[in-house]
Parts: sequence; C-alpha cells; structure tokens
Amino acid sequence: MIKLQAIGNLGKDAVVNNVNGKTVINFTVAHTEKFRDAQGNQKDKTIWVDCAYWTDRTAVAPYLKKGTQVYVEGNPDIRTYTTQDGKTGATLSLRVLGVQLLGTRNEGGGNTGGGYQAPQQQQSYQQPSYQQAPAPVQAASELTEPLDDLPF
Repeated sequence: MIKLQAIGNLGKDAVVNNVNGKTVINFTVAHTEKFRDAQGNQKDKTIWVDCAYWTDRTAVAPYLKKGTQVYVEGNPDIRTYTTQDGKTGATLSLRVLGVQLLGTRNEGGGNTGGGYQAPQQQQSYQQPSYQQAPAPVQAASELTEPLDDLPF
C-alpha cells in the first residue's frame, strides 16, 4: 500500500456529490515550492492534487473553503486523459482517508504569518479504521521532562 500525505491550500470550495448512492466530497489541494534554477533564478512550482473524500461525515465540507490550509492523507491514484488536441495528460488524485483543518486566510487583509492564522481549535475528520492509529505526538508545552537532558 502506498500512502500519500499532503499539506496545502484549497484551490476552491469543496463540493459534496452523490455517486451511486454514496457521498463524496471533492476538493483540490495545492502546494507551491520555491527553488532556484541552474542560472540562480527564483522559480515557483505548484503541485495540484485532486482529492475525493468518500464519507457520510459531511460536516467538514462547509469548512473546506478556498484558501484554507489542510493536511490530507490517503491513497494516491494517477488518472490519465486525452486532451482535445489528442495528447495524453495525467493528474494526481488522492482517495482521502483523513483530513485535518490547519488554518484559514486572514479576512482583514493583514498578511501576518504567511497569510494564515490557526483556528481556535483544530478539527480532524477521518474514516473509521480497523488498524490502530499511532499515539499523538505531544507538543513541546506538554512535555514534563526537561529539554536539557537530551540523550546525545
């Protein structure tokens, strides 16, 4: 099994659809990476991931708005298609198993912290799984051991 994890921003509002009696939430996640080419010029490369979240738990859909930063994980799939001019194209799609809201764009026009602010409480929605989930990682503020006793 191959698992894909992505953090990015929604390109548009999520859409809830019914397909053959099952509910699916469709949305796209984009991640832009900055790099320098061989000549030293700054370049941007954006990767778009089409996401399909097959679930009856549609309560998350109203929060999946354009610009919202999310963490998604699931199984990747490559879809191929033929363009109008006869060329073959491909897209990366993700069958989402879990989605977590990370932040939203500032509405006031201020651009602090990269243009995103953390919500008051993070929300996570996941499909029921028969595998045991790993224990959550503790935040540094929750650690009870002193940080200066590192084992190295």
